Amino acid sequence: MHSWDRRRSILAMVPIAACVFLAGASGGRLNAQARSAPSATATAHVLSTPENVVLGWFPIDRTPVVRVASGSTVRIETLSQRGATQEQDPVAFLGALGVKPDDILKDVRDVWASKATRPREERGGHILTGPIYVEGAEPGDTLAVEILELTPRVPYGINSTSSTTGVFASNYPAQAGDSVPNIPNTLHLIRTGQANGKPVAFFSDTIQVPMSPFMGTMAVAPGNPTVGQPGVRAAGVQTSGPPGAYGGNMDFRELKVGATLYLPVFHRGALFYTGDPHGVQGDGEVSGNALEQSLTGVFRFTVLKGKTIPGPRAESAAQYFLMGIDTDLNRATRKAVVETIEFLVKEKGLTPAKALSLCSLAIDFHIAEVVDGTQVVVGKIPKSLFPT
Repeated sequence: MHSWDRRRSILAMVPIAACVFLAGASGGRLNAQARSAPSATATAHVLSTPENVVLGWFPIDRTPVVRVASGSTVRIETLSQRGATQEQDPVAFLGALGVKPDDILKDVRDVWASKATRPREERGGHILTGPIYVEGAEPGDTLAVEILELTPRVPYGINSTSSTTGVFASNYPAQAGDSVPNIPNTLHLIRTGQANGKPVAFFSDTIQVPMSPFMGTMAVAPGNPTVGQPGVRAAGVQTSGPPGAYGGNMDFRELKVGATLYLPVFHRGALFYTGDPHGVQGDGEVSGNALEQSLTGVFRFTVLKGKTIPGPRAESAAQYFLMGIDTDLNRATRKAVVETIEFLVKEKGLTPAKALSLCSLAIDFHIAEVVDGTQVVVGKIPKSLFPT
């Protein structure tokens, strides 16, 4: 039975689907950069302290912050870059937006203070926690990442807007004469909390946006970053801006609690990084950012030996997600369709012709993001199409 189908078949039997992979798993070994988890459900607890984070890239030779066995569950703290990467100190920067000093995480202040020790090498701005070394993961395997919990660490998030960012950035395709809205550079502090028993973002006095937290970035260490590839301007340095075969800054809002992300493994241990935490985001992330909000996540990591995939894919209880990633949106769409066809042929036994027909009749292709240098288009396959 294929791993995707095996996972689906046990959804009714256990609360966390990938428990099927846990047979024989043992506890992980923590190094000095991690501490024992406060919850019995987690093997390790990785803090977002300066020594446990990197700024804007995915090192392939960084010492792991923790080593765990396949099947282990890890609690990981992450930081929004908002407040920790600007020139102004966090208390002044966030205070100007209305954030009280007591609501500013100590990790934000500490990471900001460590900026001078972090040569940028033209890297991106995301703060990434990691890497997590998963025992037994080798090139050619697949790492399954189950998203078990995502919890805001602060009661606010920040979104920014302007006429020169997101889909209005200078590198975004445009033609002479295209109109551009007059949008001043603005940082929007948006409080979050409970309304009628449900978590919401208090966008305005009359608008409440339901919260749907997810990690904008989840990645394994990339294979061989080469100058000329998207986001690679120095040999071996893959910046965190554009997503790719390693995952990365996919900004795919369906990667929330209950979903499982699958990533190809390029290095021993997989070397998993995560960050760019979001409280909520619409498909496209058209302003260039979401509700940027520090989160704590709990993840289960499982190595699927000998299962090779070309790039990231995912699933929830109700859908499979097949991704196309390219610098051109049309090509990203085409790649997503190709990935979906190949999945339907290999995993569901359809002919290529039938698979394409099903794509056209029953499968939605959504834009996950269009603002990160490479675009992400996702084919969403309803599991209800297939008999149990």
